[in-house]
Amino acid sequence: MNPLNNPFAPGAGSPPPELAGRDDLLEAARVLLGRVRQKRPEKSIIITGLRGVGKTVLLNEIARIARSDGYQTIQMEAHENKTFGALISPALRNLLYELDRMAGVSDKVKRGLAVLRSFVSAIKVSSGDFSIGLDIDPLRGTADSGDIEVDLPNLLMAVAEAAEERKTAVALLIDEIQNVTTKELGALIMSMHLMQQRQLPMVLVAAGLPIMLGLAGESKTYSERLFYFPGVGALTEPDVYKALRDPVQAEGADIDEPALREIYQLTQGYPYFVQEWGYQAWNKAQNGRITVDDVRAVTPEVGKRLDMNFFRVRFERLTPAEKQFLRTMAEISPPRRTGAIAKAMDATQKKVGMVRASLIQKGMIYSPAHGELAFSVPLFDEFMLRVMP
Repeated sequence: MNPLNNPFAPGAGSPPPELAGRDDLLEAARVLLGRVRQKRPEKSIIITGLRGVGKTVLLNEIARIARSDGYQTIQMEAHENKTFGALISPALRNLLYELDRMAGVSDKVKRGLAVLRSFVSAIKVSSGDFSIGLDIDPLRGTADSGDIEVDLPNLLMAVAEAAEERKTAVALLIDEIQNVTTKELGALIMSMHLMQQRQLPMVLVAAGLPIMLGLAGESKTYSERLFYFPGVGALTEPDVYKALRDPVQAEGADIDEPALREIYQLTQGYPYFVQEWGYQAWNKAQNGRITVDDVRAVTPEVGKRLDMNFFRVRFERLTPAEKQFLRTMAEISPPRRTGAIAKAMDATQKKVGMVRASLIQKGMIYSPAHGELAFSVPLFDEFMLRVMP
């Protein structure tokens, strides 16, 4: 069939043609946005899930909903090698200037810019070459201590007050939030606590790996009272069928039931894989219908594409010791425990523990329960068995 009309979109954060199976989470986001606009308390949201389950897609959709509801939005991706203060400051500068362009003189916006200038001056000491153009004097004594847990809440509160004066609200959307430091995460949690206490119009919607629930709890014990932690995972079989059938039929084509069943079994319901198989099957199919033979014909090619583009980019970041740890882990049936991995590797718990910690830091594995380990990347165990036979 015509590849120009292919409705599927395999890619990092690419919006699928049909966002199936996520209605409850999107409704929770709508409730959050609506209640905060009405000055009613509501928990902010931190979405958790493995790689490839569509967390970034959900953040983008929530940002779209927020903008349609009159919110100003800030979207960013947390980085391992960049401080959160340096990351968020330029975005806050742009937001405050946008508020400043709205009709009428605003003391709160001017104050927000002055507080931002103080914040930037303080974090410049620790981040070296970081700078941002602000033609305004700093507000001495506010957000200038150099302690992110003190300064960030004061800064975000000033921004929220400026938005409130302009009769708007702010949605802060952060992807890969597991990359922020414990202290930075604590500062964000404290900021949202202030927003709730003072009924200020700012919400946080973030996405990260499953370790986020534990990290938030370790940072601030009251985080579970401030945040809703929805987990997103593989789609159910009916949702996979809907994610495939609806876009195909919207293009005037069709897909057979056995083809749907085959893709579900091959992908185990993981959205990124569903899009990849759908994309390739569409290009293979003829006469306006995707058959199970089309799906089976493209499966070897899809496997190669996933190995090269989804799995190997993560594999190449690993040290030899980390690769061996994951290869051994892949051989063990769940629940996978560090002790069993150490025994299989004929290594000490201490040595294995160091490798385990580095893999958690890289976001390759996480602990779903005390003493247990799981892969953060769906089907990575199968890849390890293929690449290191």
